[in-house]
Amino acid sequence: MNLLIFGATGGTGRQVVQQGLDQGYIVTAFVRDKTKIDIKDKNLKIIEGDLMDFKSVEKAVQNQDAVVCVLGSGKNVKSKIRSQGTRQIINAMEKAGIKRFICQSTLGAGDSWENLNFFWKYIMFGFLLKEVFADHQKQEQDVKNSNLDWTIIRPGAFVEGNKTGNYRHGFANNDKTSKLKITRADVADFILKQLTDNSYIHKTPSLSY
Repeated sequence: MNLLIFGATGGTGRQVVQQGLDQGYIVTAFVRDKTKIDIKDKNLKIIEGDLMDFKSVEKAVQNQDAVVCVLGSGKNVKSKIRSQGTRQIINAMEKAGIKRFICQSTLGAGDSWENLNFFWKYIMFGFLLKEVFADHQKQEQDVKNSNLDWTIIRPGAFVEGNKTGNYRHGFANNDKTSKLKITRADVADFILKQLTDNSYIHKTPSLSY
């Protein structure tokens, strides 16, 4: 399977790239700066490009079987790269007729808001990361309005650690028992599982321990 990853140099993106290669996928990493990815593998192709250049994105999606979006804004909390970049990806995929799209959002977005505790509702997303959260909301809406076979992944806060394979997913939106955290390695594990499992097509599973 040919797999294209946007956000490949981020913490989760690197995990998706490496785990995807380990599982035998032909991986293409779309990056702004190819020097920031140090993974070497005969099945890894690196495309250096600007996500806001539609022709670059359009070229990257050609002949792909699935696309993964794990875009992040780094330290720039005012960045709109998640929503704007995702819109570019969606447009390119729809034009090319590629359907399978897996997009990372955040726990708390959409109808998973009630999963959060006071700290995440009112201090983090209500104040410190208010603009980041709004960008996730816009990103999700664009994905849901697309014609793609999409799955939106909503992980809790990222913590350091290895892949365990032992995490909760798809829990109820009023669930208050999750720890609201998960490693990037386990998020990548779940993302890759969606390539061979259609259970969550057009759904928004949350992820946490």
